[in-house]
Amino acid sequence: MEDTRRYAAEFLGSLLLVFFGVGSAVFARVQGGVVVVALAFGFVMLALVYTIGPLSGSHVNPAVTLGVLLSGKISLVGAIAYWIAQFVGATVASFVIWALVRWGDVVDQTGALGSNGYGEHINAGGAAVLETVLTFFFVLVVLVVTSRSEHAGFAGLAIGLALATAHLVGVTLDGTSVNPARSFGPALFEGGQALRQLWLFVVFPLLGGALAALVAPLVTKRNPRYRGEPEEPTGPRRPDVGGHPA
Repeated sequence: MEDTRRYAAEFLGSLLLVFFGVGSAVFARVQGGVVVVALAFGFVMLALVYTIGPLSGSHVNPAVTLGVLLSGKISLVGAIAYWIAQFVGATVASFVIWALVRWGDVVDQTGALGSNGYGEHINAGGAAVLETVLTFFFVLVVLVVTSRSEHAGFAGLAIGLALATAHLVGVTLDGTSVNPARSFGPALFEGGQALRQLWLFVVFPLLGGALAALVAPLVTKRNPRYRGEPEEPTGPRRPDVGGHPA
């Protein structure tokens, strides 16, 4: 029963992230610009961390789940269930956005249902590098701040700001994915070029998430001297002469 609630939370969280995030681009990009889109993604992510975080961890992103899996904090079966919930949630949200554009007389201000793509402002190689770096940054922040219990109350703020920052950098270049589920939903309903280019926005965010999982232990293993704790000796000690040992 508990697992079912966690998967339901990931479904709902992914649905809300895509609806408000991608929706801000589709419905308000022209009037609000990049900043509005970035803040929409960041604010909804911040809210989700505090709303569903205690239940599911608020991954709402297959790249984050991959990072958590490689960190040994979720089982493979659990990760697969999370991925299914995330993709289904993103698809439902994208259907609602598509329905509003198709039947609700809403103008699509992106011209592509908020899907990710390359070719106009950045080529495929550039988009691959961009998505890897942006996702690495975002997932690294998630893994590090959620592993430090002394700052748990501020985790949502850090995660939301990290996602907003990634969007400030990438929205005008490729629409910013950093989340394969977020890319999948809009591409499925937009079709055409968005669907043909979808592979890049699945593969490279996952690569960025995997790299973040490799680097995170180097960051979370903090130097004891910055915590006011004595460092453990790494070898035989000699008597101090004239002050502290080097």
